[in-house]
Amino acid sequence: MRSNELLNIEGALYPDQNPPASLKALADRVDFLARMCAAWDFGILPDEKVVREITTPGWRKAVEACELLTSPSYHLLREWQGLPSKPFLGQTSPEIVNDPNLVHV
Repeated sequence: MRSNELLNIEGALYPDQNPPASLKALADRVDFLARMCAAWDFGILPDEKVVREITTPGWRKAVEACELLTSPSYHLLREWQGLPSKPFLGQTSPEIVNDPNLVHV
């Protein structure tokens, strides 16, 4: 899959450089996942096609190598890939932790 097909948001994840021509190399995939998870953590949701692609077995090695342990989105992606959980090193907002509706999510 070409990166522009995968990057439904037209390279918005790459404001500092041109998006890679493809996401075949492990390093390009890891970089893409780190950028995507960071955006996702700030409320910029990935396209459904992107989620379907990155949850396939072909992306498992990249997800494992990414190690973005401060990202809630990354931990969700690890879970979707069936990878063992890792410690979450980010901050948890008190507004979320103290929300009585959290048990329903």
